[in-house]
Amino acid sequence: MNLLSMAGVFETLKELASSGGADFSIKYLTDFTLFGQKLSITTTHISLFIVTLVLVIFAICANKCIANAKEIPGYFQNFVELIVEMLDNMVDGVMGKNAKRFVNYISAVFIFILVCNISGLFGLRAPTADYGVTLPLGLITFVIIHYNGVKKNKGKHFKALFEPVPLLFPINLIGEIAVPLSLSLRLFGNVLSGTVLMGLLYGLTPFLVQVVGIPAIAHIYCDLFSGAIQTYVFCMLTMVYVNDKIAD
Repeated sequence: MNLLSMAGVFETLKELASSGGADFSIKYLTDFTLFGQKLSITTTHISLFIVTLVLVIFAICANKCIANAKEIPGYFQNFVELIVEMLDNMVDGVMGKNAKRFVNYISAVFIFILVCNISGLFGLRAPTADYGVTLPLGLITFVIIHYNGVKKNKGKHFKALFEPVPLLFPINLIGEIAVPLSLSLRLFGNVLSGTVLMGLLYGLTPFLVQVVGIPAIAHIYCDLFSGAIQTYVFCMLTMVYVNDKIAD
């Protein structure tokens, strides 16, 4: 697809959104002033607040459940233990002896991104379909990668930018800068594409088709399957990048 045809597709999508035929854009809700600065509240902020609230409540309940763990666990205790064991095994399988240092961060990012990605199943606009959410995640990972690299290798961490020959420094530098961009854009692009597709399905299909459940079937792929895959890819790449910097 050339640039002209891509531009035509984006124009068509914009017209559909503005005409009310399809609803997949970020909606402005209200303004407020903080320290003299005018700030806006959008659907992304509302979705993030709901996701964060749900995760905080779940964390409190899970902590209370594990603190009073029973010898014969109930459904909720089994569910919590299953999540912890699954995430522990995933991190340990990739990071090995370094897993204990990073399992908390990887687990927190995994659960946060997964819940954000599947929030479309509950009528929310996925926060990860906003680049303002995925870019900070990529930058945080970028800082963790290089902080641990410097901590482990000291000055040798930056020396690697000039290897195997100093002439490759610009290419190596671009490769490092591309890490947070690739992480954030991959997550953002895949979630946004699912959001756009679901918006088109709901906006352009007859009500009868929606009652039959065609969009609901698409939710299984766009929100659940694709959301889980992108969560796993983000965390897997994070672990690989960190391991690469702290390897012996």
